[in-house]
Amino acid sequence: MTPPRSEGFVRMPDAEFEAILIRAADEGAKRALADVGLDGDEAALDIRDLRSLVDCIRLVRRTAMQTAVRMITTGVMLALLAGIAIKLKIFGGSP
Repeated sequence: MTPPRSEGFVRMPDAEFEAILIRAADEGAKRALADVGLDGDEAALDIRDLRSLVDCIRLVRRTAMQTAVRMITTGVMLALLAGIAIKLKIFGGSP
């Protein structure tokens, strides 16, 4: 049976069209995962490992920023204390 044509378009039932779309999406997803090497039995484990790696990178970045801020703050505080000590001649400066 040939599908009815109207103005150059093919008409088909909505259920059949949705089934074709679902099959095409599934095949496309499988092909995309295969292209990046995530098509085996351990694909879920690989994805969990990648997410864990990204989380670790974020943690390292956040920790590095916190450490840098602490070092800068400590340096400023030491400079202020050294300036106060020099100003008050705490360490026996010359008269």
